[in-house]
Amino acid sequence: MDFLKDLWDFMRERKKWWLMPIIVVLLLIGVLLVIGGGSAVAPFIYTLF
Repeated sequence: MDFLKDLWDFMRERKKWWLMPIIVVLLLIGVLLVIGGGSAVAPFIYTLF
């Protein structure tokens, strides 16, 4: 959790708000791959990439 706090402090202090959408998209892709990796939906998720 320290990493997330440091990242948030960095974005707030240096006004790097353009990083927020990139981080959110990467997190969503990661969650999608983790959840879909072991389920029956996996073949459909892998066709997206």
